[in-house]
Amino acid sequence: MAGRHHVRTRRFSSPAGIAAAAALGVALAVGGTVGAVQLTAGSEPARPVAVDLSPATPSSAAPSPSSPSPSPSVTASPAATRSPQAPSRSKPRTASPKPTATAKKTATSKVVESGSCGASFYSDGQLTANGENFNPDALTAAHKTLPFNTRVRVTNPDNGKSVTVRINDRGPFIEGRCIDLSRAAFAEIASLDLGHVDVRYEVLG
Repeated sequence: MAGRHHVRTRRFSSPAGIAAAAALGVALAVGGTVGAVQLTAGSEPARPVAVDLSPATPSSAAPSPSSPSPSPSVTASPAATRSPQAPSRSKPRTASPKPTATAKKTATSKVVESGSCGASFYSDGQLTANGENFNPDALTAAHKTLPFNTRVRVTNPDNGKSVTVRINDRGPFIEGRCIDLSRAAFAEIASLDLGHVDVRYEVLG
């Protein structure tokens, strides 16, 4: 015959027993809380969430994590080009020839006739023997026989002055004088106050 177990329940009726029972309950409650705290502490601590502060970029421009980000392309500055030297620089330089001074050829007039006689001047008249209007300020002269437009050089031997005149008229008709100069031509070789002087003449060809 099986034995029967009887669970005996103790009842605490005294104040000391009630206090002991309450202390036991508090110990059990505190122990369970401490154990739960220890289990929580033993697990891996939660990591803080990283906050991305960079500006938002389009999803299409973001590079994939697997592919490396492309390095920025560097554009090389254009190399300074130097123009090729002129072919003349490769040749030995020679001094440029200096211009040679060329002597100007002066037309020398040939003396075809010469002589000495008295010369006077005149300043009045309208027409000359060849039909020109008489101009006392032009270097002209009158001669008895020389062809018109013949050039004659007249020199005053007293002062060495000379003038070349063109024959365009006839005269003078005074004894001892062979040439009559215009007022301007006579003033080139002598003073007008003299009226007439002895000269040397040269007919130029």
